[in-house]
Amino acid sequence: MIRLFILVLLLSLGEPAFAGTAYQCTTADGKVIYQDKPCAAGQRQHTLQLDDSQPLVTPAPPEPEPEAAVPSPPPPPPAAPPAPLPVMYACVRATDRTTYLSENGNPEPYQVPYGIIGGGGMSLSQAYGPPGGAGVSAPELNRGRITPGLIARNFVWVQDQCHELTPAETCRALRDAYDENETKLRRAFKSDRPPLEKREATLLAQLRNC
Repeated sequence: MIRLFILVLLLSLGEPAFAGTAYQCTTADGKVIYQDKPCAAGQRQHTLQLDDSQPLVTPAPPEPEPEAAVPSPPPPPPAAPPAPLPVMYACVRATDRTTYLSENGNPEPYQVPYGIIGGGGMSLSQAYGPPGGAGVSAPELNRGRITPGLIARNFVWVQDQCHELTPAETCRALRDAYDENETKLRRAFKSDRPPLEKREATLLAQLRNC
């Protein structure tokens, strides 16, 4: 009976079972009974033929559907390289030997009075008196009397001398320039701030290489 019950259960589930004959019996009160021998008298009988020509195979579970590929986020853009250090020069004025910083290592020559650089001066009588003098010292009375020769004798050409800064000196100069610009920025009116803010951004970009 146990074997028959298993066969009938497999049959009801649609599974192939062992070969054999089973009987479906319906009693007078409508109760359905499965057994491996003919039904008793007075019961309605239905014969079932069980077939085991196909092996009992448990169906494989369905394969899970592949998950949709999640696109990877794009790589972040490469960071902008820091601005290179500018080429800067320390220059010495030819007139008073004071120093200043410049981006031009070959400044233009300029004329200065000869006496500024230590040359021998001329007295007023020598400068304005005859022969070949300018005349009286009042400029409005000397129109047309100043000659190229007179200027050439009293002015000389000079040129400031410069040398290129090392990277360490350049960084120090940039930090000083940044501090000076920040002081101006704190004290500036709102209308005067844009050029100082632009200068601040430039200096910060250059200082990233220091």
